[in-house]
Amino acid sequence: MTPVCRSDDLADGEAQRFDVEGHRIALVRIGDTIHAVGDRCSHANYSLSEGVVWSEDCAIECPKHFSKFNLRTGTPDVFPATQPIPVYQVRVLDGEVNVDLP
Repeated sequence: MTPVCRSDDLADGEAQRFDVEGHRIALVRIGDTIHAVGDRCSHANYSLSEGVVWSEDCAIECPKHFSKFNLRTGTPDVFPATQPIPVYQVRVLDGEVNVDLP
């Protein structure tokens, strides 16, 4: 597990980009749960952390073409994206957000 940030650094219902060990990651906090996904839209190389977080759907929307990706599975829900994005396991230990990177 790789430490990324403090859980207090993440605002509820928002995404934030982190570059960690050659990986571009979007951390998304929804309530007490923190999700980690690849920060590149699988359709085009746009930063998902700049898109809208849909807390009620547990999804993030690409700001360019509006495909929404499930934060639990990485799967897109609408075209033009057809390929999933990476999803990473997250552990919060003593307020520190750690991500399991490949």
